[in-house]
Amino acid sequence: MKTNSHCIDGGFDFDTIIDRTGTQSEKWTGRRERFGSDDVLPLWLADMDFAAPPAVTQALLARAAHPVYGYTVADERVLDSLAGWLVARYDWQPSQMLLVPGVMASLAMCVEAFTAPGDAVIVQPPVYPALARTVQRLGRRVLENPLSVDKDGRYQMDMPHLAGLLGKEAGMLLLCSPHNPLGRVWRSDELRAVLDLARDRGWLVFSDEIHADMLYPGEQHTPLAQIAGPDDRVVTALGPGKAFSMPGLGLSALVVTQAASYATLRQCLGRPALYNPFSLVAFEAAYRYGAEWLGALMQYLRDSRDMLIQHLAAREPRIRPLLPQAGMLVWLDCRALGVPDEQLSAWFVEQFGWGLSSGSQFGAGGSGFMRLNLATPRARWLAG
Repeated sequence: MKTNSHCIDGGFDFDTIIDRTGTQSEKWTGRRERFGSDDVLPLWLADMDFAAPPAVTQALLARAAHPVYGYTVADERVLDSLAGWLVARYDWQPSQMLLVPGVMASLAMCVEAFTAPGDAVIVQPPVYPALARTVQRLGRRVLENPLSVDKDGRYQMDMPHLAGLLGKEAGMLLLCSPHNPLGRVWRSDELRAVLDLARDRGWLVFSDEIHADMLYPGEQHTPLAQIAGPDDRVVTALGPGKAFSMPGLGLSALVVTQAASYATLRQCLGRPALYNPFSLVAFEAAYRYGAEWLGALMQYLRDSRDMLIQHLAAREPRIRPLLPQAGMLVWLDCRALGVPDEQLSAWFVEQFGWGLSSGSQFGAGGSGFMRLNLATPRARWLAG
């Protein structure tokens, strides 16, 4: 498939500013309500301002040229594209996969399928707040296993504390891997420790790996399910939305290690499952033809990450960015500013013109921090 859109001299263009106003973009449309001004550069939502891979756009245009948009089922090509991607990228060959309408919808399905009202579900803050909100909305209790920080400012899982949750009636652990908002890539020994505990306690682990493909050069992600056994209860959420700049299309996938859990989730989905026809073609095109584009993106984000660190050191050295290993997000330690949480957002608007996510919304350990999304042309935030 040709890739000639948004390319420069045989490469991909991430510097051209694309106007997203008028496209009903959540990130851009809600600036005044969220930050009090339409002049704010929105760097809060994990949504890139880059054009999707040309192959994805071309696949969507080709599908749109067929004027019938009826009820649509997925054929084997769609999941085959994901299977091929996982083999090529991780040498991982899962056999039990399901297409689902988005990660949060699939999390809700798993919570309802594998826990009962009143059961406890473990989260590891500071973490993406929608995880805990989904658990609470479904009438389950949230148990927190806060991440710890070593002397070098590196976040780790607090395994003794996690082990101490044995008697708390927990039925599920929500793992964010790589971690949002920290950009932390968990090592295989850390993941094995999680599996050992889950196996001993009978927990199902829902591993949100939606940022896994966005690795900075030199980093390596280990899928939790890749090191799990066939009897381990691991459900992995994957999808092209974040990595390929198409989160609005919604489609993602679940990989399920245990046969009984897979059968339960298939029953929850029902058959035949119906999908948005545009989501299906974009999903397949991203995984079949998007590798070169993604490699270029991560080099661009790596350079942006390094330039942001220099920019902040020159402008406001009291802000300490945590170096992300994956993803588009940067966790900023702003505690040295001495600005209260309720005023930090306004402080960044006034000082930099940036609209960021408040760290306090990510739960325990988030106070005094802010989350910044790098995935926009550098010229935008360098002006701040």
